[in-house]
Amino acid sequence: MKMDVFKKWGKIVVGRFSKVQLLSIGIIVVIAFFIGDSNVFNRFNNNMRISELNKQIEYYREETQKNKEKLIELNSSKENIEKFARENYLMKKPDEDVFIVQ
Repeated sequence: MKMDVFKKWGKIVVGRFSKVQLLSIGIIVVIAFFIGDSNVFNRFNNNMRISELNKQIEYYREETQKNKEKLIELNSSKENIEKFARENYLMKKPDEDVFIVQ
């Protein structure tokens, strides 16, 4: 059944166009889809790159939100600033000793 449809369309196409026209159309299709600047392979690679960049955008949005929350926490009180400085920059009070365990 399907082969009959293809044969019918094939006869219509071959009967309507000459061999030179079909060859020209075929060459144009090959150039457009496989050789040109926006060929199928470039489009596939660009879609993959867009997907990767969207994942990076989402990651950095989450990181920005975490950093905003951390900033609000640090601005809320002096004790939080001291805690942050002690944990991240190994700062200490004059009468304290700091031991680093690795």
